[in-house]
Amino acid sequence: MKVSRVATLPLALLVCLGPALSAQSTAAAPQTPGIAPANPAQPPAQAAAGTPGTPTLRVYVTRVMLDIVVTDAKGNVVTDLKKDDFKVTDAGEPQTLTDFDVSAIHMAKPDVTINSTADLDKFAPDAPVNIILLDEFNTLFEDEAFARYSLKKYLEKQPDKLTTPTMLLAVGIDKFTVLNDYTQDKQAILNALDHHFVEYPWRATGISWAPERLGTAFGTLERVAEATVGHPGHKNMIWIGRGFPSINMANIPVDSANRVESYVQRCVNMLRDARVTLYAVDPAGLVVDPIAKYGNEAAWLDPFGGNYDFSRLARATGGKSLYGRNDVDAEIGNSARNGVNFYTLTYRPTTGAMDPQKFRKISVTLDRPGLTATTRLGYYVAAGPARVNPTNPSRQLAFDLNSAATSTMVYDAVPLTLTQDPTDHDSFKLRIEAKGLVWTYATDTEPRHANFVIVMTTFDKKGKVVKEIAKVAKIDAPADVPPRGRIEVPIVVPVKLDHDSKAVRVRFVVRIVQTGREGTADATLQ
Repeated sequence: MKVSRVATLPLALLVCLGPALSAQSTAAAPQTPGIAPANPAQPPAQAAAGTPGTPTLRVYVTRVMLDIVVTDAKGNVVTDLKKDDFKVTDAGEPQTLTDFDVSAIHMAKPDVTINSTADLDKFAPDAPVNIILLDEFNTLFEDEAFARYSLKKYLEKQPDKLTTPTMLLAVGIDKFTVLNDYTQDKQAILNALDHHFVEYPWRATGISWAPERLGTAFGTLERVAEATVGHPGHKNMIWIGRGFPSINMANIPVDSANRVESYVQRCVNMLRDARVTLYAVDPAGLVVDPIAKYGNEAAWLDPFGGNYDFSRLARATGGKSLYGRNDVDAEIGNSARNGVNFYTLTYRPTTGAMDPQKFRKISVTLDRPGLTATTRLGYYVAAGPARVNPTNPSRQLAFDLNSAATSTMVYDAVPLTLTQDPTDHDSFKLRIEAKGLVWTYATDTEPRHANFVIVMTTFDKKGKVVKEIAKVAKIDAPADVPPRGRIEVPIVVPVKLDHDSKAVRVRFVVRIVQTGREGTADATLQ
């Protein structure tokens, strides 16, 4: 059995788990969301073939879903529009709407109460949610204090049972903290906010730390998108902080600028797939001297105080950058209001194969005069996740796996059921539900199989990692399933952990190779 290391992570990737895993049948595995094979009637190897000797990349988008907020001339939300009131163009071509929906019918019902991601998935699987994030790595200490004050001021005006399930996150350069999972309990969020102590962000004042802060911002957006993509409802992400550090893009090398642009594209796609709309709220308020406060670049690059890309990123997702006002609580309220008052339009692009390098601009117009429709600006056509190479894993794969393994945020894109042996707390059965799996077609040389990565991480009572192990698995489907077509076959993974008296908690992460989607499951060991 061949062993290698994952980039900078302490994760040993094993080439195969072999017979330690078993498959149990029942009937239909989804294909990659948003991506269809070039010809579903052919095996993937044939579908990808073009002119002999000439590699051909074909990318198809099966459908596009838009969440649209409509306001009148005074900024009031308009909620009485019909499907025929909307006209949509994609890359300049008129589109035919296949579905039309309003957010009100998906709101959490009054007779249920959401207090966790599990509750959300069970009782309100399509409900819109709020994700409030405190940026503690690009925001000065005094602005962080005002942000907390403003957030508390906004929450105190809300009913005891929040209408929209809300999650509270805090992110520093060294920490990604879930202060409170999804909940409708206003007091629970207030209590979490009161018990959260902020470290002085000294690295936010030095230009030498700007690249690390920029990377933390991109990484945070990716982590939230990957963790929440399993919930099909709309997510309203309210980012309270400066966003990106102030960087003069004209003064950095071309390859670095291109790398930033590629991360922007990746984030736009990931936030799109997860139905996340980003609202960036600057807690600095009205700044008289931005140079003295956030550096020279803050005065002329962007009134939001950071690199222009963060403002553009918010607009690209259908959100806004809100800055230059002292009533930050009102800005938070406006962002939350837009997150529960929207229309959802769905269409299939009229053009089939599309250039994955080009941004496809979306335009939405209304027949009724005086109204403004706000939605994401467009999208980049994605080619799907990169292959998993167990002998030379990519840095991106290492980051994704480590982020999921060390976080307390629930990843629900791959449904998992974890059963602990009542007589041996180190023994588990991890069931990967059929909904999250993708099964290949049978070929002349190989049966149908599923590919996934499983990570097992144990923690001590202080939350520090005790041990991490990652394995790559290729599991054959039962022999009686059809060689092609959709099937539903869950997988049960028996796992025996090496006993360690220091370990008190374990987290399992499963990543599906074909989709790149991840799921997590947690258990206590003692």
